[in-house]
Amino acid sequence: MFYLKINKPTLNRSIVISLFLFFLITDSYSQNRKFPSPASADTIINPLKGIAGATIEGKKIYTQFCVTCHGSKGKGDGIAAPGLPKPPADHTSAFVQNQKDGAIFWIITTGNNPMPSYLKVLTVTQRWQVVNYIRTLAKTPK
Repeated sequence: MFYLKINKPTLNRSIVISLFLFFLITDSYSQNRKFPSPASADTIINPLKGIAGATIEGKKIYTQFCVTCHGSKGKGDGIAAPGLPKPPADHTSAFVQNQKDGAIFWIITTGNNPMPSYLKVLTVTQRWQVVNYIRTLAKTPK
């Protein structure tokens, strides 16, 4: 039989370094990822930003149109989520929260298969109200 002698401290250090690099690269990648929206979407300004009444209305719209897939807390765990070909976005995640308001508005407007377009379902104002509400779903730091 052939035995390979491995120095345990060296092996442990190699594993730790490998895991550190993996998570560093993965985290950096996830923070730089973007919705499949055009760059021009990032320049669209939210005309309702900071308006509390718009956010309240956004929650009502979200409850009616979004909860089925995204869940009541926006985590992508709605009742319809398991049957979808790809999981719904987790609106509490850093990935979503790091998107520009215009990119979120663009996705709501055009859709992102299997999510339908809400261009003809919701008015421009209603779509901005939903963007405002999605912003309230951000995870709070521990």
